[in-house]
Amino acid sequence: MPQTIYTIGFTRKNLRTFVRFLQAAQVEKLIDIRLNSTSQLAGYAKKDDLEFICELFGIGYEHVPQLAPTEEILTGFKQGKNWTHYEAQFLQLLEQRNAKELWESRFQPFARVCLLCSEHEPKRCHRRIVAEYLEQHLPNITVQHLS
Repeated sequence: MPQTIYTIGFTRKNLRTFVRFLQAAQVEKLIDIRLNSTSQLAGYAKKDDLEFICELFGIGYEHVPQLAPTEEILTGFKQGKNWTHYEAQFLQLLEQRNAKELWESRFQPFARVCLLCSEHEPKRCHRRIVAEYLEQHLPNITVQHLS
């Protein structure tokens, strides 16, 4: 079955805009791939609040930190600002964590899923890396970034 993987960041989006993006894309399941989903800085996007919001709109929600970088990888990037190195380390981590198999076992049945992170733009965000990794390793997947 064909699957569309959308990606979205909650930063710079109010709740109304965020939900409208998900509804317009007809997202069935929101997959939160942040390492930390409970930060007070997340506003409406804290795990429990976001799960409740999704429930109100008939969208499934799941926090999947296995698709997030480790604290060590994040710290290394913040210190060195080397995106190429960060991306290579994170791709290696996705391989180690069997991201392809994880996806197939838990999310393959959904036609429209959305990867969530905090970054406004996908260009330098791990959600883009995850989506492209899955697109390269699994058949019938297309990726679209919601702005």
